[in-house]
Amino acid sequence: MRTPAAEATGERRLRRGLKSRHLQMIAIGGAIGTGLFLGSGGTISQAGPGGAVLAYAAIGVMVLVVMQSLGEMSTHLPVAGSFHTYGTKYVSPSFGFAMGWNYWFNWAITLAAELVAAGVIMSFWLPGVPSWVWAASFLILLGGLNFLSSKAFGEGEFWFAAIKVIAVLAFLVLGVLMIVGIIGGSAPGLRNWTTGEAPFVGGWMSVISVFMIAGFSFQGTELVGVTAGESENPRKDMPRAIRTVFWRIMLFYIGAIVIIGFLLPYTDPSLLASANNEDVTASPFTLVFERAGIAVAAGIMNAVILTAILSAGNSGLYASTRMLYAMAKDGTAPRLFARLNERGVPVMALLATAVIGLFGFLSEVMGDGGAYTWLMNVSGLSGFIVWVGIAWCHFRFRRAYLRQGHSVDGLPYRAPLFPIGPIIALIMLIVVIIGQNVQAVVNGRLLEVASAYAGLPAFLLLWLGHRVITGRRSRIVRLEEMDVAGLEVKAP
Repeated sequence: MRTPAAEATGERRLRRGLKSRHLQMIAIGGAIGTGLFLGSGGTISQAGPGGAVLAYAAIGVMVLVVMQSLGEMSTHLPVAGSFHTYGTKYVSPSFGFAMGWNYWFNWAITLAAELVAAGVIMSFWLPGVPSWVWAASFLILLGGLNFLSSKAFGEGEFWFAAIKVIAVLAFLVLGVLMIVGIIGGSAPGLRNWTTGEAPFVGGWMSVISVFMIAGFSFQGTELVGVTAGESENPRKDMPRAIRTVFWRIMLFYIGAIVIIGFLLPYTDPSLLASANNEDVTASPFTLVFERAGIAVAAGIMNAVILTAILSAGNSGLYASTRMLYAMAKDGTAPRLFARLNERGVPVMALLATAVIGLFGFLSEVMGDGGAYTWLMNVSGLSGFIVWVGIAWCHFRFRRAYLRQGHSVDGLPYRAPLFPIGPIIALIMLIVVIIGQNVQAVVNGRLLEVASAYAGLPAFLLLWLGHRVITGRRSRIVRLEEMDVAGLEVKAP
């Protein structure tokens, strides 16, 4: 929304063009992707139906408290920089610098991954067309949506996410009908929950390992925090999105895993295969649809997974563009990236992010894949690091807010589980980060260790490097000196 002062001076600003329905669907759609459609089968194969449900429920609780922390900060200070801004204000300029570049790089490389995956998916229908043709086409499509306006991005993401949600709801309904024996043959009863080692397979170590998979599946939920800077009414819409996202995700993920656990034994080889490759025919969703008598199940799920990939690419391009713009505005990225067009879109930041995504794609399809693999490894922990940053920023913000004499009644949205919420999130996230590849550490497989944990030293290098270069200007902000002022945004 442009202020009168901005109109008078001709200053260009981000437009608050995202409506409540956009934020609602972005919040839920951000976490529904290939992790659910393909990876969910692997978690049941590894930990059994009970272990998978337990792991996803635990990670879901962690996501809940992280999103509550994000909701409190993003309604109080709804800015496009989000994590970068909060890290700078509530921890230190160096921490904010590392958070911002870490998040930008994560989604820029994720865009490359989605382009690679889109080419694989399209080969299902048109195997003779080179994958780079599809990558270029989809990059133009996503770039066009983001170039037009924030509203165009939101509208595209709304429909991308809606298709995913409808597919999951259809799966849940058909699954329940199959469980009670109305379609697909006789009711399976509890046999798949009691066969072999089920419901818990492999003990606690299997559950812990599924924690990592579940964490990656939920990544993207925090995207709604970046959209606060362009929401029409963030003080009303953000709390609504935060309150509903947890229950929707728990319904979709836990509900889907429970149904898969009833209908497919954990020993089914297709479950493990679905997590190890992009073979849509091995997806547990495809298998259940086929057993319900839907002959074109593979084609339908292929289309849904393509939609999920485009949704992730669309959101990733938007989030990384806004993060680069915010850093340029704050002077931690070249000022070139702070330029906006007449529709309030940071076009130079958009182009830079698209180029990095294209470079990552080309390094995969035209090289030996080694450079691309390491780029993905570096970005692998980025989402967890951002969640750690959100919890830590919120813990320090609330303490400073109260210490400076403010009342929590002055906050548009209050995280109900503070202070235990961010503390629980921090502990669980540290366990998840350390546990990325414990087996490789124990067995001394150094290359695997370096591959799994590459993102952590990259983040620390950004943080400490900036701290050394800037000196005392980047010290940890004292609670008494912290800028806890909010941002008032009037509804249109």
